[in-house]
Amino acid sequence: MESSPGKLSRRDTMKHMGLIGSAAALGSWTTRPANARTTDYRVAIRQRVEETPLVDTHEHLLEEEARLQGDHPRIRVNDWSLLFAHYLDSDLLTAGMPRAQLDAFFAKDTDPLKKWELIEPWWPAVRNTGYGQAVEIAMRRVYGVDGLSRGAVRTIQAQYEKTIRPGFYKHLLQNIAHIESCQVNSLEGPFSESRQPTLLMQDISILGMHMGPNIEGYAAKAGITVKSLADWHAVIDWWFDRYGPYAVAVKSQAAYSRNIDFEDVPAEEAEGPFQRRLTGDPLSPDEKKRLEDHLFWYCARKATEYNLPVKLHTGYYAGQNGMPLDRVEKNPAAAAALCRRSPDTRFVFMHIGYPYYEAMISVAKHYTNAHIDMCWAWIISPVAGVNFLKQYLVTAPANKVLTFGGDYIPVEPVTGHAAIARQGIAQALIQLVDEGWLSTESALDLVEPIQRGNARRIFHLEKKTEVLRQAPWL
Repeated sequence: MESSPGKLSRRDTMKHMGLIGSAAALGSWTTRPANARTTDYRVAIRQRVEETPLVDTHEHLLEEEARLQGDHPRIRVNDWSLLFAHYLDSDLLTAGMPRAQLDAFFAKDTDPLKKWELIEPWWPAVRNTGYGQAVEIAMRRVYGVDGLSRGAVRTIQAQYEKTIRPGFYKHLLQNIAHIESCQVNSLEGPFSESRQPTLLMQDISILGMHMGPNIEGYAAKAGITVKSLADWHAVIDWWFDRYGPYAVAVKSQAAYSRNIDFEDVPAEEAEGPFQRRLTGDPLSPDEKKRLEDHLFWYCARKATEYNLPVKLHTGYYAGQNGMPLDRVEKNPAAAAALCRRSPDTRFVFMHIGYPYYEAMISVAKHYTNAHIDMCWAWIISPVAGVNFLKQYLVTAPANKVLTFGGDYIPVEPVTGHAAIARQGIAQALIQLVDEGWLSTESALDLVEPIQRGNARRIFHLEKKTEVLRQAPWL
């Protein structure tokens, strides 16, 4: 990563912007600024990217209290190896690390200082992936070490223990990563009543509402006995009535188990399959799809009623050795069909549909209600992130792209992911200026909207912040 450049005065920045903008206005596609000017506009863009806060549109962060207690079921281990426990563990396995060796690395009874011996043979194979870079950058920024090595492990473990203190989420996210707010898709239930609601804003998870559905997990809190499809509709209504005003969006990751080709199935065609689900009878593939499709659109319409965007997983799968790439390839076409079927619903297609991001850009270009989120994408492939953003900005409206979401369960790697995203955003904008597709002024003007302005508008964050300050569970 490059060190932070010195600050330019506003007068100097405007002067260089004016010179480069004038050259572009004359239609000089091949003329480039002199070397001194080239340095200046690159510095100005990098500086603007570094100084502008990010709105983080996707995380799976636990509540800070769970991390402080250290015994949550999703905390595989409570030492420095936790930073490897989400995503980077998959790269280690696909690199060939034996599962037993990885399990020993994450074991709570393995001495934290001896864990380097387990990871050392495999670290050279994964440290340069996006997952590896995010973790190593986080260790530099949070723990003050010069990367991961045998000699650094003792310091890393000591600093890990020192960091886990009340208020460390705010310190890592806002002070180190320069993130304005996060949006959390809780893995613990449909909605998390966060104790830091304006920092950890929440999605309503609709996955269990339309997939399965998870009747036992959702109906009890609503206090509704489910004996019919109408009763299940009432359960969904309850969750929206209770949490819709406090949520920023709804989210489904159904694409992990099926195509997102949701048909608009009427209730009368879903009642029979739902009754079979209640009695525990097996559903045929057609019955299962009809029920899921009906319930998806019931949830999507409730989201639209509450003015909540619908976030959908698309593209690459987490984990290893199980991704059906032929299904992933169909995501852009299915996304277009969703937008066409419900033009009043604002869809947010997550993870750029990697690796099929060119087709996903075409959806955002064509459909008013299609938005694309770069969450997770920067660490799946940093170079693909740069290529996507370059192509997007010269293809589709710039007010419909969201450029960062860490997508982590542990908070520490978010700091490394944010650094990668900033480098990628700056690189994309600089290359577009280098290649003559943007003036320096245009590139600088794009930073604010793509890093936070779009998210503020799409998710109504100013209004949500005021409402969340008065959340009834505080």
